[in-house]
Amino acid sequence: MKRTSRDIRTANRYEVLRQIIAESPTSRQDLAAATGLSLATVATLVGELLDLRMITEVGFEDSAGGRPRGLVAVNASGGALIGVDIAETYVHVELFDLALNVLARADEDMRPGESRPEQVVGHVAAAVGSVVAQAGIEAARVLGVGVSVPGQVDRDTGVAEYAPNWDWHDVPLLDLLAEHIAYPLHLDNPLRACAVAELWFGAARGRGDAVVVNLGTGVGAGLALGGGLHRGVSNSAGEWGHTTLVLDGRLCHCGNNGCVETYVGAPGIMQNLRELSPRSALLHPEDQTATIDALARAVAADDPVAVKAVRDTARYLGAGISDLINLLNPEVVVLSSWVAARLGEPLLGEVRQAVARHALRRPLAATEIVLSPIPTDPVSLGAATFALEGALQSVGQRQAPSKGTPKRTAPARSRTAPPS
Repeated sequence: MKRTSRDIRTANRYEVLRQIIAESPTSRQDLAAATGLSLATVATLVGELLDLRMITEVGFEDSAGGRPRGLVAVNASGGALIGVDIAETYVHVELFDLALNVLARADEDMRPGESRPEQVVGHVAAAVGSVVAQAGIEAARVLGVGVSVPGQVDRDTGVAEYAPNWDWHDVPLLDLLAEHIAYPLHLDNPLRACAVAELWFGAARGRGDAVVVNLGTGVGAGLALGGGLHRGVSNSAGEWGHTTLVLDGRLCHCGNNGCVETYVGAPGIMQNLRELSPRSALLHPEDQTATIDALARAVAADDPVAVKAVRDTARYLGAGISDLINLLNPEVVVLSSWVAARLGEPLLGEVRQAVARHALRRPLAATEIVLSPIPTDPVSLGAATFALEGALQSVGQRQAPSKGTPKRTAPARSRTAPPS
């Protein structure tokens, strides 16, 4: 889709604000150098962000004999953002200030069978209400809610088009949420959310090309290529979990056999463990989280069955990551989400060894494989940035009405965000 001048201006405003959040305090000259924009353009965009009270002037820095440079910093209290992480087994919500510091958290467990859209919406609405109440902020200060949901989504229409683990097809998720949540809503999926979180604050920061492997109930790869988020033509890039790893292998929820997800997602890891030890005390058949937690504790205690289960999982995962390294030649591969966080260093070490056996030497030599360093939930953090994107786009729409049409304020619920 061709970008309009308004799209470009919104994207530039977003990039300048991103740099200010990352480097506060900073000067207009440093922002121009970091973004590649002209100093005049940066000065204009900084003026707009000052008018919006998203940033503030914070004094001057000394220069070597020249004119002192004015410094700007993010105005943390200038608004609030909410990030929603909808996963197959839980809903996790965090409320952030504009500096993306966490002010409140809420969790809702989702039991097996609680995957109907109205049930999921009820959990999200309860958790969003909880974080707003905990933080004690006025509703007017909430600039937006970013919602991450597994599967393929249409950001423009707010529709969850396909979530194979729930058998969702064309669910109008944002319309359903808007019946319970009055703030602007913005939809995307966890692959994009994790990738943006790593670009802003994690292992992909300052890297041109990165792959963020999301390991949870489902599996995928968030792609940051050429310094920016790669979405693909239909916002479907990164569905690596549904590439074939084993011909005629395990049946996947998507209908195919042998998908990566069926061997390295949480249910796949449970199956790896079950095949090793069908009656293992580590298995909690109806509880993925309890099984992965038990497996992590057993690995730390050098339980031989647990160690073998993680090694087998890493063999599959390493083969799949090798494909990503050979195809994309990234600077860094980040293991993210809750399964990676719980299995931690033991999984990482085994994955590195497995990748070394499969990846081509030259691209592997340029790639670092690491765990996500983000201390909070990376999906909620990334989702909050989508709300920030949407808020800046709404500002652009209010500032630039079309010729011949009356100026309109942004709708109570916004779905569209500028290209990243």
